[in-house]
Amino acid sequence: MFSVVDCNNFWSPSGGGVRRYHLEKMEFYKNHPDVHYSFIMHDKETWTEQIGESTFIEHLKVPKVAGNWEYRYLIKSGPIEPILTRLNPDAIEVGSPYFLPGIVQKVVRRRGLQSRVFGFWHADFPVTYVKRFLQPFSGAVANVGEQLAWKHARKYYNKMAGTIVSSQIIMDRMLRNGLEKVHFVTLGVDCELFHPAKKDEEIVKKYKQKQDRLLLFFPHRFSKEKGLDVILDAYPLMCERLELAPALVIAGMGPYEGLAKRASEKYEHVHLEGFIDGKERMAQYYASADLGFALSKWETFGLSLLESLSSGLPLIAANDGAAYEHIDRSGAGVVLPEVTPEEVANAVVTYSKSLQQKSLKEKARGYAERLTWEACFEKQLAIYQGKI
Repeated sequence: MFSVVDCNNFWSPSGGGVRRYHLEKMEFYKNHPDVHYSFIMHDKETWTEQIGESTFIEHLKVPKVAGNWEYRYLIKSGPIEPILTRLNPDAIEVGSPYFLPGIVQKVVRRRGLQSRVFGFWHADFPVTYVKRFLQPFSGAVANVGEQLAWKHARKYYNKMAGTIVSSQIIMDRMLRNGLEKVHFVTLGVDCELFHPAKKDEEIVKKYKQKQDRLLLFFPHRFSKEKGLDVILDAYPLMCERLELAPALVIAGMGPYEGLAKRASEKYEHVHLEGFIDGKERMAQYYASADLGFALSKWETFGLSLLESLSSGLPLIAANDGAAYEHIDRSGAGVVLPEVTPEEVANAVVTYSKSLQQKSLKEKARGYAERLTWEACFEKQLAIYQGKI
């Protein structure tokens, strides 16, 4: 029986896209008992949980990252080595660039495992984390940092059997910077769950109060990367130019939670919902809103974007990365020339006056229907097995 193990320092029980990816992957393998699949989930204790005939969660005790986070970063091989040695899988997928690529490759070599190691490029870290973090201090330092990050990527990922990425723009950047054996695999969406029919009139009534009020939905991690500060700065500009102040529902968690809380206290129609637990409830919010946001230029796929589109929710999107790709290909929204409060406010006001709102919703749904999790994981499995 072919066997697969996933490990990822980016896993968080309240995370967004990475969490959804792993949950959907576990569901896929629960329905494919011909493959032995294990996900190593960082947790408070170490124990094995069987969730399908040949599908398992290997809970691994890993300390939490300091601060307002639920991430647990594995930084040494000791805890994970017994699990990998016991399983000795055919394929191991490493989903994060920090620590784990080196840790896993070290264990495979030292224990003489049969495993082929693959990377998943969940985050375009040389640009998203390194360059973007250093840019405010010095452009020159940011460029040097980015190049060092690419050097780190080449060192570890080019030793792997392959690296999977879900954005063509990001893939092109990887190839330009010397990454080899890169495979493009688009992710998917549950189109039956995330459906326009999930619209909840109670949600609409609660937030809109008046039929003509726009209901805006921002379901992302509370961080600068996702553009929470931009949309909150844009909100008073929207209020000045619209007849009715729009309802803005902010859902998620993260370091900018205080910023979101202050905005909800200051503005009558800004609502802080925090983390919405459960796919069904999230599907209802998507389908009940009029307009959503994808303001990060650094998305490598943007699962929440695709869930929005599948729910018939048009998006205002950044002009780079997966956000741009989805809206450019679908035509289901507005691509901003620059991600600034003024441009976001302009886009919201223009959309409120548009006669094409129904058409944009239909385009959003039609685009998402073509992308399925089944196709995603079937192709990924073929890559693991060396068929592609």
